[in-house]
Amino acid sequence: MDIIESVFIRNNLIVAFAAVGIVMWVSYFLANKLTAGRIHGSAIAIAIGLLAAYWGGIATGGTRGVSDFALLGGIGLMGGGMMRDFAIVATAFGVHLSELKKAGIAGVISIFAGVIVSFIVGAVIAVLFGYTDPAAITTIGAGAVTYIVGPVTGEAIGASDAVITLSVAAGLVKSILVMIGTPMIARHIGLDNPQTAMVFGGMMGTTSGVAAGLAATDPALVPYGAMTATFYTGVGCLLGPSVLFFVVSAMF
Repeated sequence: MDIIESVFIRNNLIVAFAAVGIVMWVSYFLANKLTAGRIHGSAIAIAIGLLAAYWGGIATGGTRGVSDFALLGGIGLMGGGMMRDFAIVATAFGVHLSELKKAGIAGVISIFAGVIVSFIVGAVIAVLFGYTDPAAITTIGAGAVTYIVGPVTGEAIGASDAVITLSVAAGLVKSILVMIGTPMIARHIGLDNPQTAMVFGGMMGTTSGVAAGLAATDPALVPYGAMTATFYTGVGCLLGPSVLFFVVSAMF
């Protein structure tokens, strides 16, 4: 057992891939058997991941969830920014430029409109819950843009750790709602071709939510939605700590 444990710890990144693979298999099995595909497997996997992170923190008293266990230390790397960005870039490579050009000005407008509308909704909710500090309002608003834009903005403008955590939570809720809701509304909004997928990705913006939602709708649409969703994240990271923060500061 000592030999096996030693080998697993030395190769903890491989163990992380295996663990995540098992979680994904279980999640998709539950999605198919219990919800008949109405809830996408990715949404269930995220819920399991959040519960595992909470349990890991309680069990170890650490700050990195299950990666505080030596055996699962590789999840800290696998779930980090490097792997995430690699996955986003790899997905975007599936886009055909000829189709991307067809989105035209509508695709560009959707990105900026999606960022601004999501930010306004998040900022208004922050104000309704009693926040008056411009940094806090901006960070929570940025979290409603995506759970990546929230922390990036919060770190840049000096928001507290608690507020940054709230921004991540807001982004995760949005991501899960997009995952679950996309297959339900796709037929009603004409989400059945690359052009509308790019506009949809630009409006929603959460790359994981858009990718999972489109995968449940039509896997061929995933690269197109992911492409504009990726640009959306970049635009959000640029506007959050600059223009949007200045606007909020002028108002509060």
